[in-house]
Amino acid sequence: MSTTPPPRSAPSTESRPAPAEHTAEDGAFTWLRALGPRGRRAFAGAFGGYALDSYDYFTLPLSMVALSAYFGLSSGQTGLFTTVTLVVSAVGGAAAGVIADRVGRVRALMITVVTYAVFTVACGFAPTYETLLVFRALQGLGFGGEWAVGAILVAEYASARHRGRTLGAIQSSWAVGWGLAAVVYTLVFSFAGDDLAWRVMFWTGALPALLVVWLRRSVHDAPTATAAREQDPRRGSFAAIFRPARADGAPGLLRTTVFASLLSTGVQGGYYTLATWVPTYLKSDRGLSVVGTGGYLAFLISGAFLGYLTGGHLTDRLGRRNNIWLFALLSAVCILAYANIPHGANTLLLVLGFPLGFCMSAIFSGFGSYLSELYPTAVRGTGQGFTYNTGRAVGAVFPTLVGFLADSWGVGGALVFGAIGYGLAALALLGLPETRGKELA
Repeated sequence: MSTTPPPRSAPSTESRPAPAEHTAEDGAFTWLRALGPRGRRAFAGAFGGYALDSYDYFTLPLSMVALSAYFGLSSGQTGLFTTVTLVVSAVGGAAAGVIADRVGRVRALMITVVTYAVFTVACGFAPTYETLLVFRALQGLGFGGEWAVGAILVAEYASARHRGRTLGAIQSSWAVGWGLAAVVYTLVFSFAGDDLAWRVMFWTGALPALLVVWLRRSVHDAPTATAAREQDPRRGSFAAIFRPARADGAPGLLRTTVFASLLSTGVQGGYYTLATWVPTYLKSDRGLSVVGTGGYLAFLISGAFLGYLTGGHLTDRLGRRNNIWLFALLSAVCILAYANIPHGANTLLLVLGFPLGFCMSAIFSGFGSYLSELYPTAVRGTGQGFTYNTGRAVGAVFPTLVGFLADSWGVGGALVFGAIGYGLAALALLGLPETRGKELA
């Protein structure tokens, strides 16, 4: 591809890409080949790390009923576990973003994995509710940073044309970790008493960390982005992402930071409401057994996995904003339908789990590319880490509210509150630009 084509060949190079680009767009793994060897190693490391992040997160929701019985907790107290984890994750995520901008993406990833693996194991040794709450909060420090830093690492390797589906594939590893946690939960709680089983669940959270640490020894930051970041004196600056536009027309990032935080709050408020309380809803309100709950979750998780992959393709085709708008609406509708299925209609509950998981996950597929494209290289980690994890922290209020409302409304009725989050996400998009096709330094 010459940078100075002859005059007569210029029109043909503009006209020929149509069929070639169509073929590339339709190729199932074109996006993966386009990453190159170093990019694929980065992809493998980020994929494995986020799957582990998911696995460690879901050890708590899946063990919630056993924990509640063991410590004699109310619904509000069990909901507080999730809130504390997500609130502290905002601090960890923001810190990891700054670290990623200052010392590199891969180093920041290593720190996050070690942090959440260590404190997940510590949760299994907690003697009291208060101790478990502290360990879970500290686990949130590592949990908060993994996705944002891993997404940026891969986004800086990916081309603009394939970035949405590439980051959607990274996002799909959340469903892989979730599915693994559901399998381990079914096995552990089937063969061990509840008082021991919840501890075993937390202890298993350390096992995949060894594999991920090994993978990341061969992963490197994207060279072009690293050079651009290291030459910019603003790198890792919180002040830069809160600087308003100046009267002389100089752009600022304050508006972007505010609306991106609101977007993240809405999407994650809706998501974590479901992720935290659906297992409890299936067991307490629907009376399902451990194996039955695992079967219903399989439909939900299968839908989630396909939702991540499909949403990644759609965010490249429809644009970042249109993809989020579409699935915010569909997710809200699915929540309302899922929470209002009449008792006795458990087959319908099983079937509807698939579109529910699909929609609430497809909305996330564009986040990695969208947030990366909203910020310049020098503060990409800082901006993405802050906005994504601020959304986690504020959105964490939703599961706690559901916990307190569950005592009077029932878990099913309280789940409807999650639909409000998706409405907030749709409104936040009004303050953000479309970024599809943007090249990253």
